[in-house]
Amino acid sequence: MLLSLVLFALGVGLISLLLLLSQQLQEKFDKNLAGVDLVIGAKGSPLQLILCNMYHIDAPTGNVPISAARPFLNPNHPLIKTAVPVSVGDNYKGYRIVGTDYRILDLYEASIGEGALWEKTFEVTIGAGVAADLKLSVGDKFFSSHGFIMDDDLAHDDADPFVVTGILAPTGAVIDQLILTNTQSIWAVHDHEASDDADDEAHEHDHYAYGDVHTSLLEFPDQDITALLVQFKMRNFQTLNMQRSINENTDLQAATPAIEINRLYSMMGLGEDALRALALVIIFVSGLSVFISLYSSLKERKYELALMRVMGSSPGKIFLLIVLEGLLLALIGYIIGMVLSHGSMEILAGFMKSSYRYSFSGAVFLREELYLLAAALGIGFIAAVIPAIQARNADISATLAEA
Repeated sequence: MLLSLVLFALGVGLISLLLLLSQQLQEKFDKNLAGVDLVIGAKGSPLQLILCNMYHIDAPTGNVPISAARPFLNPNHPLIKTAVPVSVGDNYKGYRIVGTDYRILDLYEASIGEGALWEKTFEVTIGAGVAADLKLSVGDKFFSSHGFIMDDDLAHDDADPFVVTGILAPTGAVIDQLILTNTQSIWAVHDHEASDDADDEAHEHDHYAYGDVHTSLLEFPDQDITALLVQFKMRNFQTLNMQRSINENTDLQAATPAIEINRLYSMMGLGEDALRALALVIIFVSGLSVFISLYSSLKERKYELALMRVMGSSPGKIFLLIVLEGLLLALIGYIIGMVLSHGSMEILAGFMKSSYRYSFSGAVFLREELYLLAAALGIGFIAAVIPAIQARNADISATLAEA
């Protein structure tokens, strides 16, 4: 019986864990689509382009010169409502530093919660998650590190430190996990690194030239950015064909977030379906095991049940007793399964937060888990009903005569 209970709990727990993962992953992916119609960047994997520049969980496909992106940065473009520049490549303690402009806040419906938005080079506004995890406050300073891993040897401590000017209010989107600054700050860090042998006057000139937040990127055609997050003014034949036109006629790559994320869902779905099928098999086997256990136990308890009948228990009560035993086993298995799934999700959330900076939780309970409870009780009832019928219809006199 103990083995049956363990199997039942594992099956229920696996299905519950898959539900929790699927729901929270889909919520993160959908929320971070942010109304972006097209992402334009360097040639490479379109999915990688999306994951890096919108979800910030992959490496860049490369950088593109502003001279190549100039047509899409035109504020008077007939099809493009907004094109938000994104420059990535550095981090602070694992959190990505993103060179961009204020329009990125509109994409994620973000607003300032404390302090003010960045204004000049080396000023940053940090997401609520960054501030909470790293205990950063307005006025704090830090040096960025090259790449996306925490490595003190890669710190740009020869450049100016970044200064926190503000903290964004929580949004639940990926922007909570980002450190935002102007694009010029990203250039300034790497230009300083590339010109360590240059004199101080040249460095000061570069620093001044990058200017404040109002400086247009079009003034720097030879500089690079990582990608553009594009929203269209409308949807028509021209916008539908823009992606193909860019991919076929330019050195750039364009990808549609919704299409690539749906493709990712379909790839993940194969593994998820396989695991769900495995969980259903486990539950079926455990249900069969419960049936066999209850059926076998009747042989051991048939005299006890017969005595209960002699002492006045009706056949209906005997039937109900066996059914309740099956339901109780199913309920205990369900509870153990829930503890296993939510506990595993909480442990997994810690690993995922460490690796991807996304917040997941095991303290989330889904409506589907109520349906899972009903299914578990149904299996317990089905497993118990045949032994219960046999116990109800047992011949009392024949059973006692065998004793």
